[in-house]
Amino acid sequence: MILALMSQSVLAQNLPTRADTLRGSITPEREWWDLNYYHLSVEVFPESQSIKGKNLVRYRVEEPAEVLQIDLQEPLEITAVKQDGEELTFKREGAAHFISLKKQQEKGAINELEIFYEGKPKVAVRPPWDGGITWQKDANGNHFIANANQGIGSSIWWPTKDHPADEVDSMMISVTVPKDLMDVSNGRLIKEDDNGRTKTYHWFVANPINDYGVNISIGDYVHFGEEFEGEKGTLTMDYYVLRDNLEKAKAQFRDATRMMEAFEHWFGPYPFYEDGFKLIEVPYLGMEHQSAVTYGNGYQNGYLGRDLSGTGWGLKFDFIIIHEAGHEWFANNITYRDVADMWIHESFTNYSESLFLDYFYGKEAGQEYVRGTRMNIANQSPIIGIYGVNRRGSGDMYYKGGNLLNTLREVIADDEKWRNILRGLNEEFYHQTVYTRQVEEYIAQQAGMDLKAFFDQYLRESNLPVLEYYFTENNTLHFRWNGTVPAFDMPIDVLLGEEKVRLQPATEWQEMNVKKATDLEVDPDFYVSTLKMR
Repeated sequence: MILALMSQSVLAQNLPTRADTLRGSITPEREWWDLNYYHLSVEVFPESQSIKGKNLVRYRVEEPAEVLQIDLQEPLEITAVKQDGEELTFKREGAAHFISLKKQQEKGAINELEIFYEGKPKVAVRPPWDGGITWQKDANGNHFIANANQGIGSSIWWPTKDHPADEVDSMMISVTVPKDLMDVSNGRLIKEDDNGRTKTYHWFVANPINDYGVNISIGDYVHFGEEFEGEKGTLTMDYYVLRDNLEKAKAQFRDATRMMEAFEHWFGPYPFYEDGFKLIEVPYLGMEHQSAVTYGNGYQNGYLGRDLSGTGWGLKFDFIIIHEAGHEWFANNITYRDVADMWIHESFTNYSESLFLDYFYGKEAGQEYVRGTRMNIANQSPIIGIYGVNRRGSGDMYYKGGNLLNTLREVIADDEKWRNILRGLNEEFYHQTVYTRQVEEYIAQQAGMDLKAFFDQYLRESNLPVLEYYFTENNTLHFRWNGTVPAFDMPIDVLLGEEKVRLQPATEWQEMNVKKATDLEVDPDFYVSTLKMR
């Protein structure tokens, strides 16, 4: 009885709340307007760990309405909202602010709001996982400040339409900091204003950008850069690091152009040539901020010096440069419409690590790496989360997600077709927000295969498919899939003796005559379980 009550208590704690729905769903107050442009202006006060600013929101009216939702989390406060110079009233419910509009919202019209706000934003304790603003100092006593907010939401530090389905088409980010510091944000630096005791840096993002990818990085930065001749022409690659780390960065950041070369091969052109590519040193591990990837891996290979695969291959590259930059294709170019589909970001990007190795060291190097990461998989809950309530799936979206994609590559059994599918995804869904089903259907169509049961098994179930088999005396192999969704029929490659054979198991027993009743060995690149019955 005590255990049952405890379980019910835990379940109750995990049930979606009203706040989850307001954050995670396309509410009526969000649905009727489409983002067009932001101009975020914010002044940062390091000594008091506070900020003050405003966000100009330009939007297109899709349907007439009277109330508009903007999100800003406590302890920050919206001090005023104006439209056409007239102050508006609003009601607050947690992070959601429901603004009552006076102006008639005519379908097709382009309107603007000015949202003024201030306060002390949440301090990040363990970024990038918990989210907020990090306030630190470098070795020379200079302020070193950055945000990271994928999980907790961009509204932790600025007023925004905090839902991934609607990306703003372009954006200006103007950040005012003490004159001895520099801010580096997304896009290109348009101008720098000297205000006497402060400086304002104006950055313009020409491409659509997801809200969690908007960032400020503030420090005593020095800059160096280079150009990469890529598939769409000359790409500027700029690097901002703390003054004392310049020489280390010049050596370690060589992985950046290697990354770009490998990922343009696998995924197609870098999606943001107009905004350039940046690596920016920050006081936490790193994050995939669009066109402004943040870095804090200590100028060493691996993940803080460790190989997450246990194979040795993970020490051939700087994990943060490769992984976080991989998100430029999967997260920033192709973005989930609901956080339940976060695997679209993390599974493909986890898999990109092995593809980087594949490109430079050969296919088997990549295969060994991705197989090695299986030790990090729990297989206890599904990769897909709960829709409409800001609820992501399990952490298996990383390593299991990478392995499911590698398994799918082996199922398709045509590496050039597989590469074209990965490139095609980034072309088909260029600068778009998507649901999982769109990704599934595109891959299935291009592969010429029915993959519904495959995706259901690996994304929506927690357990692995089990290949059960046995031999009978007449040299007959009996085999089937067990522990799977109905109609699961994934083909699988096995070794029977020294002969490689592709089996076509179903959930009912199948038979096949073999030359000799010998043991069966599954191709290790397929992520499955096996069970010999007799």
